[in-house]
Amino acid sequence: MNQFFKRTALCLTLAFGATSVLALPADFDAKMAARPDADKARDEARKPKETVELLGIQEGWTVVDVSAGGGWFTRVLSAAVGPNGKVLAQFGERPLQTNNGQAQKDMAASLGNVEPQFVAMSGVAAGTADAAVTAMNLHDAFNFRGEEAGVAFIKDIFNVLKPGGVAAIIDHEGNTGVDNKELHRIAHDTVKSLIEKAGFEIVTDSQLLNNAADDHSKSSSDETLGRSTDQVFFVVRKPA
Repeated sequence: MNQFFKRTALCLTLAFGATSVLALPADFDAKMAARPDADKARDEARKPKETVELLGIQEGWTVVDVSAGGGWFTRVLSAAVGPNGKVLAQFGERPLQTNNGQAQKDMAASLGNVEPQFVAMSGVAAGTADAAVTAMNLHDAFNFRGEEAGVAFIKDIFNVLKPGGVAAIIDHEGNTGVDNKELHRIAHDTVKSLIEKAGFEIVTDSQLLNNAADDHSKSSSDETLGRSTDQVFFVVRKPA
């Protein structure tokens, strides 16, 4: 199926709130099962399959894993786009300081459809991706560098997408009016405002990653939360 019809199907999927119109690769579940045990242990809280379905990711797409870190989402996205797709795992320059980023290069080579990007997001080629995912990164940009930096963080994602491209903005939810910097969180309405200022259309304000047991009063890294925080999850679209 060509890209025009794939994107038309995606628009219908997002508009009417259905799950994926086009199936994930046939071996998606097998590849998910082959991930490291430490990754799979986080699946109940992070709901990877539901997340990629909600975003509408399809086989053959190019997807950016923003601030890829240890590659949890990189492995999920690799399984979702299949061998004809591509994941741009954006690590930034820091990993190059440790054995020239060999660990990240080895992970990419083992997956086969991943290209490590040792540049800032602004260095990833503009207008090349069908989708992007950022998880637990926006709060640092906003809390440590202010609103302008928060908008710029999202704008870099906007710029890398093709017209009509989609992104998932996921982060630890915080309460309004408290010191979320110390808690490593960000308020829901703050995320919404930053998204809109960056030029995105909000498609879905999802409750998929909500956790009622987390009242936002503890640090997102508090051991009692078991890495299962209440999370903001917006699906957004770059206007066509």
